[in-house]
Amino acid sequence: MKSDIRVCSAWREAHDSPIYTLADSCPDCGADTENSAPAPFDPNDPHGKYRRALKRRRR
Repeated sequence: MKSDIRVCSAWREAHDSPIYTLADSCPDCGADTENSAPAPFDPNDPHGKYRRALKRRRR
């Protein structure tokens, strides 16, 4: 489960701010793009049980 929004992999060197796109390459400089965010949920998270218990305790 990954985000469809991608960011230019060379934005720090080639642009003033991040360039977001849905394509596989940057529309401005032609560099490859990479996933802009990690997956928000991992079903195989080994520490998820503890994170959820801590969240319940804080409520």
